[in-house]
Amino acid sequence: MSSATRRYDLDWLRVIAFGLLIFYHTGMLYVADWGFHYKSQYQSEFLQYVMLMINPWRMPLLFFISGIALRYVLQSHSLVTTFLSRTWRLLLPLSFGIVAIVPVQLYVEMTSAGAIDFSFGHFYRIFFDLSHPSFNDFQSGIFPHIDVNHLWYLRELWQFSLVLILCYPIFNYPKVKETIDRLLVSRHIVLVICLVPLVLSLAELVLFPESEEGRRIARGFCFFLLGYLIFENTVWWETLVKYRRLLLIIAVSCSAIFLSYYGLVWLSRDEPLSPLYAYAERLFVFVNRWVSLLAVCAYAATYLNKPHPSLRYWSTSVYPSYIAHQSLLIAACFYLTPYQLGGFVEPLIVLLVTFGGCALIYSLFSRVGMIGELMGIFTKPDMTEYKARKLLRAVLWVPMLVIGLAILF
Repeated sequence: MSSATRRYDLDWLRVIAFGLLIFYHTGMLYVADWGFHYKSQYQSEFLQYVMLMINPWRMPLLFFISGIALRYVLQSHSLVTTFLSRTWRLLLPLSFGIVAIVPVQLYVEMTSAGAIDFSFGHFYRIFFDLSHPSFNDFQSGIFPHIDVNHLWYLRELWQFSLVLILCYPIFNYPKVKETIDRLLVSRHIVLVICLVPLVLSLAELVLFPESEEGRRIARGFCFFLLGYLIFENTVWWETLVKYRRLLLIIAVSCSAIFLSYYGLVWLSRDEPLSPLYAYAERLFVFVNRWVSLLAVCAYAATYLNKPHPSLRYWSTSVYPSYIAHQSLLIAACFYLTPYQLGGFVEPLIVLLVTFGGCALIYSLFSRVGMIGELMGIFTKPDMTEYKARKLLRAVLWVPMLVIGLAILF
């Protein structure tokens, strides 16, 4: 993307969304009644309402932005080049995260459950033994007990990218492209905005009535596809900016109704819902999700579409921070628990350790380009390391593709 056409607001939104993710996952340690790999002794029911203010739209926003980014890449690169680049940039950090970052979370989870009582060093030595009896009760993963955990976003982003790369010739066919663009502009835009939650909620209910993971994947792909199709449709973005205040009012109202419904109805409900009621409930959740996303995008397009000296740093640091953050915050909380620091000091230290650890990891990995790629820091190699990086890529492609195939099948 050239600097003349670069959407700085989308860069800022990506940074903000990943920043919110760190706060959200820290909140998962302390929110009452919600399952997580590890839970602090200090838990709050009120925190549920704070989390639900951003939970409906935080991941859809990331997939929406990712869909736009893929469209930019496809405009200037061949399908083969895009496939190889996306595979390397997504599967390499995912593979490294699975073997070097995520194990910390399983160690904490198993130790807190009383399943093991030995050091992390011993745990890591047996971690790659897929038949070790210590892991008999922890078998959900792409390989028995080895899983992606919070890195599922990278897994699904790669899968979604493969689908759209394969479909690119269809979407780029002049008649199809013209039809989609016509649908998204002029008087049809309000209709499209209203139809999106209606169609998505119905599809989610019909296709995945019992599978939460299936619904999550379908939801992520839909927002990824929406970002890809909307792309830089000028009329669409101008309409969002024009009606940003109305979108904000609707989004705040929907969020207030959503939180009230959660506290007054959802928490006390015991009986299963009728199909019609279930669809009505799901439809409203999608309306809340979609309108909130549109409001966020509208205000970002209005006020954040401008460069800033720090934007490059934040943009390149969010990827390694995303990979590392959950293991950092879980480990920090786990080792702080015996000190009983209280419900204010402990989460504050956890946040400081997490952000400080992310900054340190970025600083260390960004100093050596070919090693930095393991954590998602991709820079243009200079002549002194070009051959070394080429050799590293040749060596890592095979194990990386093994994990890719395990993800697909």
